[in-house]
Amino acid sequence: MILSNLTDGLSHLFYPRLCEGCNKPLLQEEEVLCLNCNIYNLPRTAYHHIHENMTFMRFAGRVHIEKATSFAYFTENGLLQHLLHGLKYDGKKDIGNYLGKQLGHDLKQTKWANNVDIIIPVPLHPDKEAKRGFNQANIIAEGLSEILNIPVEKEFLVRKRFTESQTKKNREERLSNMKDVFALTNIEKMAGKHILLVDDVLTTGATLEACALTLLTAKDVHISIATIGIVS
Repeated sequence: MILSNLTDGLSHLFYPRLCEGCNKPLLQEEEVLCLNCNIYNLPRTAYHHIHENMTFMRFAGRVHIEKATSFAYFTENGLLQHLLHGLKYDGKKDIGNYLGKQLGHDLKQTKWANNVDIIIPVPLHPDKEAKRGFNQANIIAEGLSEILNIPVEKEFLVRKRFTESQTKKNREERLSNMKDVFALTNIEKMAGKHILLVDDVLTTGATLEACALTLLTAKDVHISIATIGIVS
């Protein structure tokens, strides 16, 4: 233990880990962000305290969900955009795990997810996941699971059709683009479960809506939704 601590200390001294927010060296107990950036520069929503929040209302009247929340606001050139860009395009998986754990700590405060049975991340198409090397929603879900002690099921929901980018599409075009994209692989095991559907960023909600509608074809399933970011 002493040798391990000494090795960690020397490694930190010569190869300091830097805060993704301000680029200052992190303390040994800090991860990804320094305490100052975590508290003051990450624009948390506190939606887990508000039932009819912006995330929940984005699905109202379209698909029945129990609860919905987003961890922080996603703004152009903001800290959350920087973090998620690092995760998705620079392969910094520690960022995804960190954000998942931060969301988990928030939800744990209010017992928001106490009746959730399983966590299901929004799947990527196998070709896209192979090209990227991972699914960012999986990484986030694993961090969330670590805090909430709720199992992640990555194989129950699959993306069966490759879709073109949603970036420049309006909501109607996005919904049309997502038609018949997802499928269930084990519908019997999902019966009666409360599922927490997890993704990185909520924009129009078309992808999450398509996932939720697919999951709701299982018997007596209840759906809640959690994302790291929300575009307002």
